[in-house]
Amino acid sequence: DSEGGLYVCMNTFLGFGREHIERHYRKTGQCVYLHLKRRVIEKVPGASGGALPKRRNAKLFLDLETNSDLNSDDFEYEDEAKLVIFPDHYEISLPNIEELPALVTIACDALLSAKSPYRKQDPDSWEEELQASKHAKTLVQLDNGVRIPPSGWKCSKCDLRENLWLNLTDGSVLCGKWFFDGSGGNGHAIEHYKEMGYPLAVKLGTITPDGADVYSFDEEEPVLDPHIAKHLAHFGIDMLQMQVTENGLRDNDIKPRVSEWEVIQEAGVKLKPMYGPGYTGMKNLGNSCYLSAVMQAIFSIPEFQRAYVGNLPRIFDYSPLDPTQDFNTQMAKLGHGLLSGQYSKPPMKSELIEQVMKEEHKPQHSGISPRMFKAFISKGHSEFSSNRQQDAQEFFLHLINLVERNPVGSENPSDVFRFLVEERTQCCQSRKVRYTERVDYIMQLPVAMEAATNKDELIAYELKRREAEAARRLPPELVRAKIPFSACLQAFSEPSNVEDFWSSALQAKSAGVKTSRFASFPEYLVVQIKKFTFGLDWIPKKLDVSIDMPDFLDINHLRARGLQPGEEELPDIAPPIIIPDDPKALDIDESSVMQLAEMGFPLEACRKAVYYTGNLGAEVAFNWIIAHMEEPDFAEPLVIPAFGEVASSGAAGFGAVGLDNQPPEEMVAIIISMGFQRDLAIQALKATNNNLERALEWIFSHPELEEEIEPAMDMMNMANNANANILAETGSEGPRIKDGSGRYELFGFISHMGTSTMSGHYVCHLKKEGRWVIYNDLRVCASERPPKDLGYIYFYHRIPS
Repeated sequence: DSEGGLYVCMNTFLGFGREHIERHYRKTGQCVYLHLKRRVIEKVPGASGGALPKRRNAKLFLDLETNSDLNSDDFEYEDEAKLVIFPDHYEISLPNIEELPALVTIACDALLSAKSPYRKQDPDSWEEELQASKHAKTLVQLDNGVRIPPSGWKCSKCDLRENLWLNLTDGSVLCGKWFFDGSGGNGHAIEHYKEMGYPLAVKLGTITPDGADVYSFDEEEPVLDPHIAKHLAHFGIDMLQMQVTENGLRDNDIKPRVSEWEVIQEAGVKLKPMYGPGYTGMKNLGNSCYLSAVMQAIFSIPEFQRAYVGNLPRIFDYSPLDPTQDFNTQMAKLGHGLLSGQYSKPPMKSELIEQVMKEEHKPQHSGISPRMFKAFISKGHSEFSSNRQQDAQEFFLHLINLVERNPVGSENPSDVFRFLVEERTQCCQSRKVRYTERVDYIMQLPVAMEAATNKDELIAYELKRREAEAARRLPPELVRAKIPFSACLQAFSEPSNVEDFWSSALQAKSAGVKTSRFASFPEYLVVQIKKFTFGLDWIPKKLDVSIDMPDFLDINHLRARGLQPGEEELPDIAPPIIIPDDPKALDIDESSVMQLAEMGFPLEACRKAVYYTGNLGAEVAFNWIIAHMEEPDFAEPLVIPAFGEVASSGAAGFGAVGLDNQPPEEMVAIIISMGFQRDLAIQALKATNNNLERALEWIFSHPELEEEIEPAMDMMNMANNANANILAETGSEGPRIKDGSGRYELFGFISHMGTSTMSGHYVCHLKKEGRWVIYNDLRVCASERPPKDLGYIYFYHRIPS
């Protein structure tokens, strides 16, 4: 609360707003609090242009969670700290060494001097100003006649076309390190420095009239080059002519007029800002657009609105002592911020007049900053807790997983996405079949590239592009493959081959085919277009295609039918476990690894699954993944252990998905002897592959289950979504399913711009009050040309019968 400030309990060091401090006092009896308030003194002139702000007591940073972020570089602050004694609200101004005991003074000083968790979480945003390189003034540039063209750049050693660095001494263009700047590279730029000793390089694509990204190999850090214009002019680059457009592209970057970035963000069109409840933007915390896009779509669904925002008073009243570590509290807080309208108000008339007088026509971005939400929801996740770009589909499934684990009231909002998939697998030799059901939350739709309706245009474009590249001319305007939606739906419904299928009828490997159908239709259908695939070099790549996604969708013809007359089922016999004499001699079937990785599982987990199941194929390895996905080292690299350990891990790993997965009774007895219920002990052992130590840790990390556990929990973890990494909690009656008609209407979609999930940007479009709205981080505007054909994830709701 920017007015009421923040109250920090001096016993627990937990922070509370003015509305909740009394409840915390009554609940805990803690009576000593540090009251922190911040007052904006003035806006620092020119701060937005790059000057550092003037701060007073800058060690203290409050999470105001709005876009009027008092930690930005546009304000100067004055901080006030007082010690407050409850229940009389007796205040003692700080510092006050004379009246306070030494211990209290030390505690207050330590708290005021502590580094904010947001500075720890996002250190890149708090870096100090770059220093001028010691090589900038005396840099020697070779007069070798090298001229850098405005496009067509590629590494001179490996032909990579991204993450390229121009050496300012000899003009060589070479690739950077892997993930050096959020993209791939083979490190040829630094190899060149080690060989030649040329110290400075500038990243191509970052050059603007205001400067460029310069790196010093000798100083091993980003630096400033005060003479960058002169150094670039040596190679024919006039940086004063390189203008940055609103969508992040530069005028002299040769980008087609139909590029994803322009079309998806609706660049070049004056969009009308939207304000009010449901039209609140979210600040990008540094590659957090995947989170913003997903949460905007989630909180446009009435079930999530009711569960969290509708129950906000009850959630806040019954939140734990540390609400920062409570999922439901953070969801309610974020939902309220998005839906209340308090952080989405149009600028006042006086502000507009001031803008006109100062000739400042900058849009007024209100919105919220989801720092605390991101910090909690990504806790313990190696990828989401980083500042790297992530896959929105993976985050959506991660969120659903947390919703499942943290029930709020009697209604579980994630029920609206859940559906059952019937998988029919047939042995081609014996003709026998196996029907299985699994829980899923997303319909993954393949891209039928072979069905493109503009193949002649694509061939002609590719020829022109290669000719232009060879002649170092401007590339032709992009031609994007046009794929009929009906072809993608047909590809989804067609049988697929099961590699290395193990037939229980033959007790041997055989050819097999698998067909998937809907055993139930969800209330809200989420469709993912499988645009991302793996190249031969294992680097994720993206298919740039246009698909005519329908506004109205009917998939009733994909309803499952079950075992048909005349069909004979495969025997329910598990394949044998193969343990090699020499564990290190077993080669890993990379084709099976690829199949699992394309389902969305971590690459290292896929390799372990294939290894520990003896290369019996992707289907058997998938079962291993289901049984081990809750283990802490699930995604850690494969380490081939000693022979005895391999036998144990392999056998136990596959046995976990056999017909009888009852944990050893002696382990159950040990946990029961510690005071835990039998059903909870069994569940914990199953979730940790019968590892006693991990089972105890699992129990302590799930305290809410100790009181809620019931005998029906024995049936838990029976099904898993191949893409979601979510274990569906099921009772004796099966998973909670909201079945109905398979007729749907489109109400939202999330689009991705960029070449892979490791980079780029996400934008969300939602249909509200009869019109489309674009949510682009803080910008919320009425959409003029919603690019429904370029989406990545689509949201449909069921049409009432």
